[in-house]
Amino acid sequence: MNQYKLARSQRVMRVKAFMPSSSLDRVIQQAGKVILGKEGQIRLALACLLAKGHLLIEDLPGVGKTTLAHLLAKLLGLQFNRVQFTSDMLPADIIGVSVYDRDKASFKFHPGPIFAQLILADEVNRATPKTQSALLEAMEEHQVTAEGETRRLPEPFFVIATQNPSNQVGTYALPESQLDRFLMRIELGYPDREAERALLQGTDRRDMISALDPCLAPGELMELQGTVRNVHAAPALLDYVQALVDHSRRSPDYASGLSPRAALALLYASRAWALLEGRDKVIPEDVQAVLPGIAGHRLRPAHDGVHRSSQETARSLIDAVAIP
Repeated sequence: MNQYKLARSQRVMRVKAFMPSSSLDRVIQQAGKVILGKEGQIRLALACLLAKGHLLIEDLPGVGKTTLAHLLAKLLGLQFNRVQFTSDMLPADIIGVSVYDRDKASFKFHPGPIFAQLILADEVNRATPKTQSALLEAMEEHQVTAEGETRRLPEPFFVIATQNPSNQVGTYALPESQLDRFLMRIELGYPDREAERALLQGTDRRDMISALDPCLAPGELMELQGTVRNVHAAPALLDYVQALVDHSRRSPDYASGLSPRAALALLYASRAWALLEGRDKVIPEDVQAVLPGIAGHRLRPAHDGVHRSSQETARSLIDAVAIP
């Protein structure tokens, strides 16, 4: 028992020694001045990055998907590259290509835009499946293979992808294997009337972003990610996560349930959400807060013609599973 208390005391000290009350609160505050009325989505996006996950933002054009990605890169002090996906794009346009150097009589590799800390894959579902698949190794392994050679990507490394609704012209639906690589999917939606009025009367969002300074020092984000791992999840909390996942697998409403990778994603995102809330342990409300972003793009209705939003999917699971 004494050893348990000592270990818990050391863990609490590690978490409290780097609580996000200053740095992450500044990120959320500054982001809220640019993306108006969307604090919940900003927190979810930040939780996803703190959990070392990749983020998919799906919504109609013009609601701020690209702006949010560029904004997070600026506030987190990350090297940023944007890739505009099109139907004629090739994998080499993302990874890079070797070009023959006559002076040295050898090929020299020219890195593609994937070699940055935060990649915005804009309108990723406008590219062909072959090009979309070029992201898979980078997202999963943090490395790419080109010309028979494996090259490591910078650390930290994130992909924020945006996509338009699949019913729009010129889109290719992301395969389930690629969707599962995204720890979280969120939607922004239209702003409310008050936020839209402030948007109409305010400064151009691009000018606002360019005037911002990073809220985190170099390396601070990686320290925060390490702190997320020390956020405590009690056995009863793990029981709750397993119960949610198990219900999704047994429910006749879904074609297939949440995978073990999804269960891990739910736990990691819950820890990150708890840290954003200033706590050193996860509570069920943290799990419920991130569940829409984790389950919405992974659970497919068992019956054709049935459509559920991410919020509806999460609510059905929350209502069906009691908190231990």
